[in-house]
Amino acid sequence: MSEARIRWISGPVLRAGTKDAFHVNESITVGPNALLGEVIKLGSGEFVAQIYEDTTGLKPGDSVAGTGEPLSIALGPNLLGTICDGLLRPLDAVDGAFIRPGATRRAPRRFGFEPAIASGDRVRPGQVIGRIATSPAQFCLCPPSAAAGVASWVAAAGEYADQEPVCRLEIEGRAPLEIALTQYWPVREPRPVAQRLPISGPMITGQRILDTLFPIGRGSRAALPGGFGTGKTILQQALARWSDADVIIYVGCGERGNEMSEVLDELPKLQDPRSGRPLMERTVIIANTSNMPVAAREASIYTAITVAEYYRDQGMHVSLMADSTSRWAEALREVSGRLGELPGEAGYPAYLSSRLAQFYERAGRVSTLSGAEGSVTIIGAISPPAGDFTEPVTMHTRRFVRCFWALDRSRAQARFFPAIHPLQSYSADVDALAHWWQAQGNPDWLAQRTRLLELLESQVRLESMARIVGKDALPPAQQLTLLCADLVNDAVLRQSSFSETDRYCSPQRQTEILRVVIRFIDVAREAVEAGVHPERIADLPVRRTLQRIGEEFGETRIEQIRDLWKQLDAEFSALRRERTDAR
Repeated sequence: MSEARIRWISGPVLRAGTKDAFHVNESITVGPNALLGEVIKLGSGEFVAQIYEDTTGLKPGDSVAGTGEPLSIALGPNLLGTICDGLLRPLDAVDGAFIRPGATRRAPRRFGFEPAIASGDRVRPGQVIGRIATSPAQFCLCPPSAAAGVASWVAAAGEYADQEPVCRLEIEGRAPLEIALTQYWPVREPRPVAQRLPISGPMITGQRILDTLFPIGRGSRAALPGGFGTGKTILQQALARWSDADVIIYVGCGERGNEMSEVLDELPKLQDPRSGRPLMERTVIIANTSNMPVAAREASIYTAITVAEYYRDQGMHVSLMADSTSRWAEALREVSGRLGELPGEAGYPAYLSSRLAQFYERAGRVSTLSGAEGSVTIIGAISPPAGDFTEPVTMHTRRFVRCFWALDRSRAQARFFPAIHPLQSYSADVDALAHWWQAQGNPDWLAQRTRLLELLESQVRLESMARIVGKDALPPAQQLTLLCADLVNDAVLRQSSFSETDRYCSPQRQTEILRVVIRFIDVAREAVEAGVHPERIADLPVRRTLQRIGEEFGETRIEQIRDLWKQLDAEFSALRRERTDAR
């Protein structure tokens, strides 16, 4: 074991002198409480390290011990349903309001194990060793970093502690490898896969404005920027609950304590709409509030993506919610400043862009080493100061994501949620997902989506004109455009996360809502061309029904949405007859 002594310390950063060999990214323990840290820079006879715990009380001369291994976390069946800090330490290991200094281990748990191989079988990296009796079912895998070998012993079916070996692997030219249910993996090293696959299907979020206008594919990446009070956290919680991912990883990175406490209080109480059981059974919460050590905030993002990759390798579709990457970038900036590095834009380190790329590029849909298909979808919230989307974190993030869901302060202040601005947002996954919507029975989805965006764009232009000349001075066709755009906002884009009826909208219900709204727009234009004034169209009962279609027609009333077509046609036919009689 390598040893060193602290020479200088400032907050989470220290310099230590040594005659032994240390390595960059090597995990270290510091001081009498064995605080966890990591080597980040080497020099002649000394190194620089960052500490992931409170360094109060450390002083020059205190010992530093190297582990010889990179910073790693324990990955096993006991993660689901837990609440951890940024280093994946359970929050029940507390000392007052904080984690006990130096706490690293979880309390052992026992799990049912059923072997999938037998003694004498040849085992390759990433292969399934056995099935673990959890809900959802998990698997014990041969470590991806191991070499192929022959199983000399496999445990019989039964219950075993998570750290207890269940298989022994004989590898030519190496010492035997014992495989337990819990394994360790370096957080900064992506887990290997057999093949990266192109996006083929969406991750259904249950939010109409996302699934209909700005869909995200399984294994894709999305940014969710927005200023204070625009609803980032609420929207991410809605996505965590209603998205069709198998496993949810929620990381609160540097968030305010009161917001994080709400998540910790409410999320464990939520019911999983897929199974009727607690949502926490397939969720891992990584809580790293703004008053926790700043260096641990920087590591929490890598911890979360490593956990996500672990479940991806088990053939699961994982959704990672990072709230927020701005706080993570601020941690990079603070540590960089203490290291004396030259600052870049807005004081952020010059390597901000590459660090963001390293994080977002670990998303993807893949073929795993075991032959299964899995995916990691990343949705990263951004908190730009004063809602400025030109600041460095937002601008660099846009280069690495495929979906950009821009939250607008003016829409949020108007109590319009989700407050996603339809003209500032985009999705590069649209073309790849068009065939999926066609297979769901909506061959016109791409054209319908384009029509809605064009209508909303026309609304912005006409509203500027109406503020000058007055809405009544506009031609009837332009007045109708504003009327239809308002209907699209109310019927399609507005959706309350607190509504028992409309907090989730299935693809089938989205399709029917979209069809009937498009039908209204088409028939209304025909009526205006026939001489009907837009004010008469605005007074139609069917329009008022369509404005509240999300609240009035829940998942159990999808068939009744189609009945609105008859009401719509009848009311417009009456308008046209009325116009004919007036002549």
